[in-house]
Amino acid sequence: MRAKTDARNVVYAALGLNLAIAATKFIAAWFTGSAAMLSEAVHSLVDTINELLLLYGMHRAGKRPDRGHPFGYGRELYFWSFIVALLVFALGAGVALYEGISHLLARTPIEHVVVNYVVIVLSFGFEAASWQVAMKEFRAAKGDLGYFEAFQSSKDPTTFTVLFEDSAALVGLAIAFAGILGAQLLHLPELDGIASILIAIVLTVSSLFLARETKALLIGEPALPHVQDSILKIAEADPAIRKANGVLTVHLGPEQVVAALSAEFEDCLTTPQIEACVNRVEAAIKAAHPEITILFVKPQTPETWKARRDALGFDREPGQQ
Repeated sequence: MRAKTDARNVVYAALGLNLAIAATKFIAAWFTGSAAMLSEAVHSLVDTINELLLLYGMHRAGKRPDRGHPFGYGRELYFWSFIVALLVFALGAGVALYEGISHLLARTPIEHVVVNYVVIVLSFGFEAASWQVAMKEFRAAKGDLGYFEAFQSSKDPTTFTVLFEDSAALVGLAIAFAGILGAQLLHLPELDGIASILIAIVLTVSSLFLARETKALLIGEPALPHVQDSILKIAEADPAIRKANGVLTVHLGPEQVVAALSAEFEDCLTTPQIEACVNRVEAAIKAAHPEITILFVKPQTPETWKARRDALGFDREPGQQ
């Protein structure tokens, strides 16, 4: 529950700050005619829409299972996170590229340039504040993992999406500042358009990274290796199980995992004893890992498990050399 609350707070913080930043940038862009500032305004507006979509996805993912979706709605969050990645590219990068090319062709000079500088400085402060909130939560969640490794292995797209958006926004503001300053000092309005095109490139790269990761989550990623190892150790600790052969897992949401355990039971067990063993193992695993919402246990010999695993081309099991 704490992880969900913290992730939601990250999105709320980003939503409020981006909404204020977008309004300020649009006013500055209208007042000065800067292409880079207009691109940044659209960028902040897209970020604001994205936070709303993430909140909607979190709300939908929290729905209880029903007949139509017996495993729940956890993947709603992954779907809307993927839509966010597409919006960053389609709206943010698309508008920035269009504005950049238009200003390169028109060579429109920037008016009231001081307004742009004031807005950029204020926006940078707001974006930095939102970035710090997201980074604090990301650091708490990543543990001992490196930043890139934590990004790749993360099962909760909300925090890293906000972090990527804010990072792209900070880079975009730096580019906008450099483009406007260069256009003013060198009397080259084209630099403002070039800055807008560079912002489009930054947004494109960000959207591709986000789309790649959220696509993997949407298709279905397994639980982290230490969770799979733990499931096998808990199962093998039960005296009624001769060997825990392996486990298959898939994330339906950040805190929703379905696991299928293959186990060989002792030959002398009766059906009620096997049922009691399954109940014990399930209770122990869910106590250690509350994110495992559904556990299936299939009686199998190690040979049968290995043959089926090899037929599917799976890699080695957790803990195996």
